[in-house]
Amino acid sequence: MPKTYIIKGGNQLHGQVNVSGSRNAVTKMMIASLLSFDPIRLKNVPDIGEVQSTMEMLEKIGTQITWDKENKFMHLTTPEVRDSRASVEWHGRNRLPMLLAAPLLHRFGHAEIPLDGSLKGAEKPVDYHIEGYKAMGAKVEEKDNTLFFRSEKLKGASIVLPYPSVSATENLLLAAVLAEGKTVIKNVAVEPEIIDLTNLLQKMGAVIFHEPGRVFVIEGVGFLNGAEHSIIPDRIEVASFACVAIATQGSIFIKGAVQDENQTLMNVIRKIGGNFSVIDEGIAFSHEGELKAINLETGVHPGFMTDWQPPFSVVLTQCNGASVLHETVHEQHFSYTDDLVKMGADIQIFAECLGSSECRFKNTGEKHSAIIKGPVALKGGNLNISDIHSAFAYILAALIADGTTRIKGVEKLERGFDHLVEKLADLGADISVEED
Repeated sequence: MPKTYIIKGGNQLHGQVNVSGSRNAVTKMMIASLLSFDPIRLKNVPDIGEVQSTMEMLEKIGTQITWDKENKFMHLTTPEVRDSRASVEWHGRNRLPMLLAAPLLHRFGHAEIPLDGSLKGAEKPVDYHIEGYKAMGAKVEEKDNTLFFRSEKLKGASIVLPYPSVSATENLLLAAVLAEGKTVIKNVAVEPEIIDLTNLLQKMGAVIFHEPGRVFVIEGVGFLNGAEHSIIPDRIEVASFACVAIATQGSIFIKGAVQDENQTLMNVIRKIGGNFSVIDEGIAFSHEGELKAINLETGVHPGFMTDWQPPFSVVLTQCNGASVLHETVHEQHFSYTDDLVKMGADIQIFAECLGSSECRFKNTGEKHSAIIKGPVALKGGNLNISDIHSAFAYILAALIADGTTRIKGVEKLERGFDHLVEKLADLGADISVEED
C-alpha cells in the first residue's frame, strides 16, 4: 500500500545507527547462487525492497529461498531452473535481470532477458555486456525489446571494457567463472561490492585473480560448490547517515562502518569542515562549525561514489560559498534538484563538464554538472521521490527544512534502506508514516 512520510524539520540528530548489509552486493550474490546446485547461505542480509524483488524473481525460475529477516540470514538453493526466461515483470524495474544471462546460459545454453529501460542511457552500457558475451562465443540477438543469448559452452576470452561499468563487470565475472579456459577482463570496476562478490565466488570454488591496472583474470572451473558468506556494510547507507549528522548539525555513530571502504567520503567531509572519528566498531560523524564550499567530482571506485552525490548535494546547500559538482558516472543523476530548488536551494545545472577533467557525457547534452550556492534555508513542502538513486536527498532536505514536508514515492526509498523510519526516529527525527 502506498505511503507518505511526514517529516517536521529542524531537529539536530544524535545517537547510534547500525549499518545494514550492502544493497549493491546482496542482490548480485543472490543471483550468483544460481551458478551452483548446492546451498548458498548469506548473512547480514538487509530487509529492503530490492532483496524482496530479487527473491521473487529467483523463486519464479526455481530457486528455493528461506529468509530469516530477524537474524538477517538467507538460504538459497536451486536444484533445478524451471525457465530460461527472465520475467517480463522485471522490464524497466532495475538492471538485475541482465545478470541472469550467465547462470541461465550455464544451465540451459540459452537465455531471454527483457531489456531494462535503465540500460539505455547515453552510452548504451548494455553494449558492454553484449560485446563481452560475444567475445566468449555467445550469439546475442535483440528482438521485441528482449535480448536472446545462445551458447553451448562459453569460452574464455580477452575483453576490454570501454568504461569500468559495475554491472558489466559483475555480469562478465558470472559468465567467466564457469567458462572453458581463461578469461581476461581489462578496465574492470573494482568497487568493494564487486570484490565482495569475487570473495563469495572464490568460496564457491571460482579462480579469480585481481591484477594491477583494473584487470581480472578468471580461470574457468567445471562446477561451483555451496558456500556461506557475510555481506559487507552498505556504503550508501554510511554516507547517507554521515550527511544527516553534518547537515542537521548533529553527531551520529555508524556502527559497522568501515574506514577502508569510505576513505574518499571521509576526506571530502573533512574538506568541507565536518568531522569524524574512527574506532574498531565503526565511524562517528559530526558537525564542527562553519561548512565550506568545495569542488567535487564523482568517479568510479576509489573515487567519490555516484550514489553519495544526491545526499551530499543537500549538504552543499548548507556550505558557505559556491560548490561545483561534476557527475561523471551516472546519467540523469540530477533529476531531484528541481525539487530542492522549489524548497529554496540555489542550484544551477549545466550540460558542460565543470570538473577538473572532461568526462564521457561531454557533448551529449546530458546535464551532469551543478553549481550549488549556500548556505540557504530550505522550506518544507510536498515532494514525490523520482528514483531510488536520489531518494535519500528528499529525506535529508526534509530533515533540515523549516516546517513540515510530506514525501510520496517512498517505496523507491524502501527498495534500498532497511527500517529507515525507525533508525531516523531513534536519532531524534520527527518522522511519521501515513498510509495513502
